[in-house]
Amino acid sequence: MKRISLKKFCSKYDLEFSNIELLRTALTHSSFVNEHRSDEYQDNERLEFLGDAVLQLAMSEFIYKNFANYNEGEMTKLRAQHVCEPALVTYANRLNLGKYLRLGKGEETSGGRSRPAILADAFEAVLGAIFLDQGYQAVYKFLDQVVFPYLKDGNFVNVIDYKSKLQELVQADNNRSIRYEIVDAIGPAHQRTFVSEVYMDNIKMGVGSGHSKKEAEQNAAKAALEKMAYDKTLKDEDL
Repeated sequence: MKRISLKKFCSKYDLEFSNIELLRTALTHSSFVNEHRSDEYQDNERLEFLGDAVLQLAMSEFIYKNFANYNEGEMTKLRAQHVCEPALVTYANRLNLGKYLRLGKGEETSGGRSRPAILADAFEAVLGAIFLDQGYQAVYKFLDQVVFPYLKDGNFVNVIDYKSKLQELVQADNNRSIRYEIVDAIGPAHQRTFVSEVYMDNIKMGVGSGHSKKEAEQNAAKAALEKMAYDKTLKDEDL
């Protein structure tokens, strides 16, 4: 099995791994592990979990230091915009992570190298690998090369975080609660579609699907926002 060298990637971003296998694991999708039943391989899901938390902290620190005129609510909105799945895909594409991924044959042939959910997870997993190998400051330094410069220049990621928008609307209405449920997972492991429902208190407000749980929840939130806008239009017409 041919391995793609990660030396150029590490050199370009000034990464010096003591354990390069951590980085290789960060770029290993579960479909690859499923096709190579061996203790030699691990997928990147645990590293993704860790990387998500590190990214939240690093983005919070950066926004706190560089947006002194923002209040807590504005900082929260800005952070949410830049850690949601579409933003992560943008970062992953800037790094060209797709070409480094280890995928199973089925995922490879179905376009996995450009699949948003896979790219977003891989980006977070890379951050998790850097954190474990080199610590938090190395993660911050890495982000200062590939993400933060765009925020400093005012070039914010142009994505809509529907979950945050829905949360804002609901909180403005007597602090009602929002919850999401993954109600179905359709298709084979390499091409799974998740279905999410979003509830306001106990009222189902929307249903969405996607190739990741995050994408499904975003689409459910979008459907809920569209429903709320439609219901408001009907009420206005009745007046």
